[in-house]
Amino acid sequence: MGQSSTAAGHAEPVGENGEGTAGASVRQASETWESLFRAQVGVMRRIRQDPVFRELPIGEYDVLFNLSRCPGGWTRLNELNHHLLISQPSLSRMVDRLEARNLVRRRPAEADQRGVELALTDEGRALQRRIGSAHVHRIQDVLAPVLDATEMEQLKALTDKINAGLGQ
Repeated sequence: MGQSSTAAGHAEPVGENGEGTAGASVRQASETWESLFRAQVGVMRRIRQDPVFRELPIGEYDVLFNLSRCPGGWTRLNELNHHLLISQPSLSRMVDRLEARNLVRRRPAEADQRGVELALTDEGRALQRRIGSAHVHRIQDVLAPVLDATEMEQLKALTDKINAGLGQ
């Protein structure tokens, strides 16, 4: 058994037919990733065209959405950052903009005064719900013509499996 380098530069064990340890070949894994990535890019391009995102950019909506899912209403800034695909400094600047618009509020973390916790304001919650309602309809408009209900269930099961395997 040899080794192969992944796109991230990590060496992984490779069997005789170029297969990784889970049975999928490196080529198959790469092609699967490419297909998943391109599908996500295509869907996001269509979703971003929704007029609702003229009021609030989709990245800022994502912050409001993630805050709306916090069970206690508050979450630490660094915990929020685990759910987003932006750097901590970019998130801090985004939070500054959202706070200036009275969409989020911040406070020192209760357990550690060096940390920062965030929550939605009433105005932020109302905006998230309004945009969210339009957003889910746009998602349905984009996906329903290409996937039937069974295929959507299959895709969700597969992406849930990926997320679970990555500990997310």
